[in-house]
Parts: sequence; structure tokens; C-alpha cells
Amino acid sequence: MKGTFPIERFVQLRTPFYYYDTTLLRETLDTINREASRYTNFCVHYAVKANANPKILGIIRQSGLGADCVSGGEIRAALKAGFPAEKVVYAGVGKSDWEIELGLENDIFCFNVESVPELEVINELAAARNKIARVAFRINPNVGAHTHANITTGLAENKFGIAMEDMDRVIGMANSLQHVKFVGLHFHIGSQILDMSDFVALCNRINELQEHLVQRHIIVEHINVGGGLGIDYQHPNRQAIPNFAEYFAIYHKHLKLYPGQTLHFELGRAVVGQCGSLITRVLYVKQGAHKQFAIVDAGMTDLIRPALYQAYHKIENISSEAQSETYDVVGPICESSDVFGKAIDLNRCQRGDLIAMRSAGAYGEIMASGYNCRELPVGYLSDELI
Repeated sequence: MKGTFPIERFVQLRTPFYYYDTTLLRETLDTINREASRYTNFCVHYAVKANANPKILGIIRQSGLGADCVSGGEIRAALKAGFPAEKVVYAGVGKSDWEIELGLENDIFCFNVESVPELEVINELAAARNKIARVAFRINPNVGAHTHANITTGLAENKFGIAMEDMDRVIGMANSLQHVKFVGLHFHIGSQILDMSDFVALCNRINELQEHLVQRHIIVEHINVGGGLGIDYQHPNRQAIPNFAEYFAIYHKHLKLYPGQTLHFELGRAVVGQCGSLITRVLYVKQGAHKQFAIVDAGMTDLIRPALYQAYHKIENISSEAQSETYDVVGPICESSDVFGKAIDLNRCQRGDLIAMRSAGAYGEIMASGYNCRELPVGYLSDELI
């Protein structure tokens, strides 16, 4: 089953471009808010790195979610979109001075700290402003996730977070510093996770660490479990909205929270992934020696995930109802890796046909580049094309 698109409007637009179904986005946000509100101490932040299109950020901000940022630029984008500073958390393994100062200047909710040197710098910069920075420590739980190696973040070998065995030392250090306040623990084990047992394993590890802290009479205010919930790339229409009910219920059932604690989530792909599609045109149909190519005007500069992660996106010819033929769908970039899919069955293609690459709302437009001096793709909301 193909997606539904306003093709008559598409033919008027220059390709490639991103198309966002705002009805689906709002339904997704409503579902998140409904399911999270079943638990009085759950707080959801949107991971801006998934998609920072200003119009998308505006819709998400209107829903009441907070913002999870991993750069100074993302903090600026979130604040410009109207996210309250008190709902902005700032993570990242390499925060530069100006980025930390930006967070301090705007009194953001929390810095998710990933190393002792970073803690020292935050304390120093906060002292210069006579401020106290709220900090949570990102602890590397050494919990694996059943996902691509490049988007697994919670193993001891990964660059992210503070080792579990160093947790006591860094908490003690924070408590000795005058310009930081230790308020929480932060965890994140990876992205595009579909095996819910991974989240159960994270809960079990957090429970162990919390029990250890309680024995030392330490109960932190905030626990942040990151995000990671995946989407169905194979069947974007069958489950357009991820199973947030099961996701939140797992944490409610398996994570032991203490009185007064707030549980924070940082969802990105699960919020915006299915609402976006990359729309491109067929430039040429080329018969090779052993296969047929559909050469489109979008390239890895517009959607890098297939080249970078060997990621799958469902590809549809939304202009044709002809019988299907098999194609390698490729772009115009001068790289052999500029391939969106091999041996893809599409309704027979001809020059000018519109092709939709589905489930591209996350890590699509935001990762676009100007390689080969190409222009960045424009993003259109369905509201704009009515």
C-alpha cells in the first residue's frame, strides 16, 4: 500500500524536497502526551538532532514537549522555536565553551555531563557568571542494544558517558564544587531500538545503580533514560505511530523510582520519523549490463542514511500504477555509495516520475550536505500544500 500524497501539488515543486505530513505528526504527539500522562512523573523531551526544521520544531513546541539538544546551535534553534529554557537539556560528549556559556546565559534546565574535565569547565564558566549550573551525569551502563553498531551508544567501548565505576567519585566531586548542582543521572543506549528487552535491561541496570546510591543516602531528583525507540521502516503505513503505550509501560513496570523522582525521556526518531518523505524525480531509466537503474535527482547529499548506515527506506513510485519492474535506485552524486536501494520493485518508471522515499522525517533533512556544491533540499509541510 502506497502512502497518500498531494501529487498534483508536487508536480509544481522543484525536486528533491522533504514533505512532512503534519496530521500524522500531530497525531503522534497527541499519542505521546496521552500515554506519558498516565504516569504523573514522566517528562518527555524532543531530541532536536532528529529534525530541526523550524516549522516542525514549532509544532512540537506547541504540543508541550521539552527539547533535548546536543549542540549550541540546537539550543538556539529550540529557544527560537519557543521551547522554554527550563525544558531544555543539553547533552554531548564535546561541549565547547561558547555552547556551555549559551546554556548558562539562558538558564537551561540541565547539562548532561559526560566527563570530569567537562564538569570542571562548567563549574569554572558558571563561577565567572556567578551562576550555579544544574548537572546530570551521563553514566555509561554497558548495556548493549539490538541495533546498528554505529548507533549503539551504551557500551563500555563507546565514547559516550562516564564509566559506572566512576559514578561515586564524580558525584562526590560535584557536591564539592560551588557552582554546579548535581540533580540527576542520564542514560542512553542507542537508537532505532525495536527489541523492548533492551529497555528492560537498562531499567535493571539503573535499579542496581540507584540501590547503590540509596545505600549512601543519595536519591537523585531526575532520572533521564534517553530515547532510542525505533520505527517500522519496512511498513510505514501499517504502524505509522510507534507503540508508545508499551514503551512507557515498560519503564513504569521495570524501573524502580523513588518518591519525588521525575523520569525524563528524549524521543527523536519516534516522534518525526514516519511523518517525513523525501520526494525526488526520475531523471533517467538506464539499462545496464546486468540490471536496470532508476537515476533520480536526489542523492546521498539529501538523504545520507542508506550510504552511511546501509539503512532501508521504503521507496515508492507515486506517479505510476503500471506493472512493477526491478531497479537499483541511485542518485547523481559522484560516489559509488550514492545508492538508495538495490533490486527494488517499483511500478514501471519513466523520466519525470515522482519517487517517495518514506520514513525520512528523522535524520534526513537535518543531515543533508552541500557536497558536489548541491543546494540543500527544502522542507514543505502538508499544511502549506493544501
